[in-house]
Amino acid sequence: HITPEKFYVEACDDGADDVLAIDRVSTEFTLTVKKDVPPSAVTRPIYGILGTIRLVAGTYLIVITKKKKVGEIFSHAIWKATDFDILSYKKTMLHLTDIQLQDNKVFLSMLSHVLSVDGFYFSTTYDLTHTLQRLANTSPEFQEMSLLER
Repeated sequence: HITPEKFYVEACDDGADDVLAIDRVSTEFTLTVKKDVPPSAVTRPIYGILGTIRLVAGTYLIVITKKKKVGEIFSHAIWKATDFDILSYKKTMLHLTDIQLQDNKVFLSMLSHVLSVDGFYFSTTYDLTHTLQRLANTSPEFQEMSLLER
């Protein structure tokens, strides 16, 4: 969900009530609940957050807008991120000079090119950041941790 003040990222899991709120001015991340999302917010589906990046014009949020299932590991779906959106935290670019606007446009073009190259994979239920050998040698406490906590 997008408002002029915040981005709200809502989990699609059954029973999930938590919503990640990202302040577009302070860039602060907080957890809130669904009822705090204003009804006027523009809503659209995303499949994940790739990250944030700071360019000349300010901070941008990079979100995954399309995905393709490429396989499974132990019945866990592995997805390839195939399309992205780069969302500006700033509501306007009026604070930039013409040279800064041009530089920012070049950096956005470079970023779009990098995102168009194959190689962005993710899973919502399996840890792709560790090898199977390393996972086999971790403690039971580590394996019980959520992917976010890891």
